[in-house]
Amino acid sequence: MSAMPKTMKAAVLVAQKQPLAIEEITMPEALAVGQVLVKVHYSGICGSQLGEIDGAKGEDKYIPHLLGHEASGTVLDVGPGVRHVKVGDKVVLHWRKGLGIEAETPHYSSNGRRINAGQVTTFSDYTIVSENRVTAIPQDSDLEVAALFGCAVTTGFGVVENNAKLRIGESVVVFGAGGIGLNIVQAAALVSAYPIIAVDIHDSKLELAREMGATHLINSAKVDAKQAILDIVGPAGLDAFIDNTGQPAIIEMGYGITKPQGRVTLVGVPKKGNNINIYSLPLHFAKGLSGSHGGEAVPQTDIPRYHDLFRAGRIQLKNLITNVYTLDRINEAIDGVRSGAIAGRCVIRMD
Repeated sequence: MSAMPKTMKAAVLVAQKQPLAIEEITMPEALAVGQVLVKVHYSGICGSQLGEIDGAKGEDKYIPHLLGHEASGTVLDVGPGVRHVKVGDKVVLHWRKGLGIEAETPHYSSNGRRINAGQVTTFSDYTIVSENRVTAIPQDSDLEVAALFGCAVTTGFGVVENNAKLRIGESVVVFGAGGIGLNIVQAAALVSAYPIIAVDIHDSKLELAREMGATHLINSAKVDAKQAILDIVGPAGLDAFIDNTGQPAIIEMGYGITKPQGRVTLVGVPKKGNNINIYSLPLHFAKGLSGSHGGEAVPQTDIPRYHDLFRAGRIQLKNLITNVYTLDRINEAIDGVRSGAIAGRCVIRMD
């Protein structure tokens, strides 16, 4: 007997720059090759979803569509060919590709129209995802925290490990202390970077950054961030500058104050048409400027590694979750993330 529910409740993007619509979505009758049916327990809200809603990358050709790319859940059913997860598994849903099949996207509908979805969506009480977007975790995992392994933790830690390649004693600025930024700070502390300078415009986020291991805090709404950073590290400049804002002026400033052999890592993505203007000659002499794609995380190896660290008490994640909402209140949650009123990571509880 199929475990497929006839309908699910989901938040749908029906127009850019508008609140999401909570709708009853009709499910397909059966799973296709490589698809996995998951009961979603908790979903995170990431800056990427705000970008989709606000049209940061321009026109969205797939509206109406579902959203969300980090969550925890339980596998209810698997389609033909699925080998890496099984019914009953607790799983993390992630947007970076992991093991298994890249399945076709699911066919949903509502009120006689097709509702589009990618290989993973999480703003719903059930979801159909590709096998390569789910990774199994221990049965007794904290499912609220587990949602963060879908993006916030793996991206933040991956930025430090794979992009910025921070070494012991190197100086780093983390500009933007949201859910990913706070994990970048935490990972920088794990590798004994120093100083670890967190910059944000919200004191509540900076206080969380201190808890995560930031050694210096700068509120860029109150002081000149560039001067404040140089006052800490000296005129020689920084080893690493990590930008989570996607604002060209901040990226240019960070590029200007890193050492000749320093690295600038871009996590935030500028809006379409917002280009940066830099003097490129230092790039020919060992200065680095690169964009991060989810911290280049490898879900099947990184999620278990970081999950073990959490279970051993070596990293903090519970206190990163500062707000929990139900799906009916997701627009309130999105507004709170956008305004900065929510200090840490916000999760949506589906149960």
